[in-house]
Amino acid sequence: MKFLHAADIHLDSPLCGLSAYPDAPAERLRTATRSAFVRLIDTALAEQVDFLVIAGDLYDGGWKDFNTGLFFVRQMGRLQQAGIPIYLLHGNHDADSDMTSRLVLPENVHVFTSRKAQTFRIDALRVALHGHSFRTRETLDNLLPGYPAAVPGWLNIGVLHTALEGYSAHARYAPCSLAELQARGYQYWALGHVHEQQLWAYPDCTIAFPGNLQGRHVRETGARGALLVHADDDRITQVQPLELDVLRWAVLEVSVAEADTFEQAVRLVGQSLQQLLAALPDGHPAAVRVRLQGATAAHAALLARQSQLRQEVIGQAVALDADRLWIEKVQLASSPLERQALDDADWQDTLQELDQLMQVAAQDPDWLKQRADMVQQALGKVPNEVLQQEPDLAALLADTAAALPAWLTPSAELLQARLQQDDAGGQS
Repeated sequence: MKFLHAADIHLDSPLCGLSAYPDAPAERLRTATRSAFVRLIDTALAEQVDFLVIAGDLYDGGWKDFNTGLFFVRQMGRLQQAGIPIYLLHGNHDADSDMTSRLVLPENVHVFTSRKAQTFRIDALRVALHGHSFRTRETLDNLLPGYPAAVPGWLNIGVLHTALEGYSAHARYAPCSLAELQARGYQYWALGHVHEQQLWAYPDCTIAFPGNLQGRHVRETGARGALLVHADDDRITQVQPLELDVLRWAVLEVSVAEADTFEQAVRLVGQSLQQLLAALPDGHPAAVRVRLQGATAAHAALLARQSQLRQEVIGQAVALDADRLWIEKVQLASSPLERQALDDADWQDTLQELDQLMQVAAQDPDWLKQRADMVQQALGKVPNEVLQQEPDLAALLADTAAALPAWLTPSAELLQARLQQDDAGGQS
């Protein structure tokens, strides 16, 4: 016998973080949770499973319209035609009180009530499934005491939406402990709510979170899916993870320590993106947060040209595969090289590069606008009497964007002179 255990599907939940990405395929992002759910149903049919368990948060809340419910009913109809039953439990996101719209479900869909713990029996398989749906989203009590005793000689499966204990990233809904779950006498606990896959295999009891079916933002990286559980009589014999997501989220850490220039750093990002693309399953797209790190001689250039850096990283992704690589965000976490590590020639080159960066910055409208806004905010706090005595400050406040470039050149020259003066004095 075998069955599928899934949870936290969040049908029609939007993927977060790519709304501002101009070339991201909106339809593909909007329907990602549906596409992953279709893959789950396809797998149930291909594997000819005996039943499917969904341990909470099938929906992401009340439906915006009936299309979400109609999609689910259509998929359940596919299973009904194959004679596969579904055992559905409601969690915090689709608690009874939050679901204001409903449809009559096909007869193969069995929903655990929220009034009390309930048992569904599959006589032909000698399987008993025990579960208790959430009545309200804020279900903070331990529900385990109400679960019935195990049916002797049968395979007992507990279905529960819970944070367990110690998962600080998840709200403490229906909290309980692993020891309490084991003590119930069930052979398998089909859990939901925690979006990371977890498995505890004890001699007489297996406890598992399948994780969510599809990652929805950059904090949910890596493969997502469900569990295919094999059993022999009243024993669990194998729990097999399945990758069913249709889009991956990734955080790509790129060391730019070897880069001497802005362009070299961009090339290193491109190489890392190529490696990530090669590691993806065939056809899978990835939404990627790129983080540049490491002590590098290119740090000043990267810092001064951050708006261009994002476009360059997107350019590298587009060149590799515009349909499969989408840049969610570019983060600069690099640092400058220690000044002591530079010899006199290197230091002079660095000063020249600084001068060039200041000149480039003075002609970069995006960079100037960002700095002008910062200056405006700071000068807005200066008392009027001070501004009256300092005409240069008053002029800068009146038209910061126009005045700022003229301030950059003498500032760069002054900084270079001060650094050279420090070098002459032996200071570091």
